[in-house]
Amino acid sequence: MSYDLNFWKYKKGVCLDHQLVYESLCDGLLVDGLEELPIEKMLARLEQLFADGWHRQSKYDWESQTQTRGAFQIYTNSQLFRINCYGMEGEDMNRFIDLGEEFGCPLYDPQAGRRFDGHG
Repeated sequence: MSYDLNFWKYKKGVCLDHQLVYESLCDGLLVDGLEELPIEKMLARLEQLFADGWHRQSKYDWESQTQTRGAFQIYTNSQLFRINCYGMEGEDMNRFIDLGEEFGCPLYDPQAGRRFDGHG
């Protein structure tokens, strides 16, 4: 089963339709009202968070060393950090949420249609 987790940061005082922002970002478009993200710093932190039992196949593709904990793939642009998770457990996926929080980017879950920033 696959699941995707999405992270972006609104500029101060901005709140847009989350689903439309998600769709635009996934189409590779930039959205007025969003901050640029420190993608390289986020990738470096991700490498630290997944140093235990995970193998990086490329800059954006990872799988568990035992192949029992699943795999994930990263997609970014200057405003979006998205992780496509395949067969992963919630405990491992929570590391992505922690990463987003570290960089001020709440989770948007398109499967639930919800952004976890206190604004719906």
